[in-house]
Amino acid sequence: MNIKQLQQQIHQQNKSAGWWDSPREKGTLLCLIHSEISEAMEGERKDLMDDHLPHRKMAEVELADAVIRILDYAGAFGYDIEGAIAEKLEYNKHRADHQRENRIKKGGKQF
Repeated sequence: MNIKQLQQQIHQQNKSAGWWDSPREKGTLLCLIHSEISEAMEGERKDLMDDHLPHRKMAEVELADAVIRILDYAGAFGYDIEGAIAEKLEYNKHRADHQRENRIKKGGKQF
């Protein structure tokens, strides 16, 4: 299954479950994506296993939730995430601020 197919499957499943019966506000949906990332951070910080899938790390499951929410959002609003990922990966190959030597410079992206 490719990303486009997964996006379609996720969005259709969520529509069938009634998540899209009423219009949804983009800002709220983006905040929900952010909340999944925050939960992943908490899982990493505490090295927790997931409550619902106890054989998996909490961070792994929360990241999956974030991807599910992202692909559902993309499906709802007609975004071509698969195409954008391919283009962005190619673009990033040549970005000056993505080059190792530039990241380590003062003011670079390195923490």
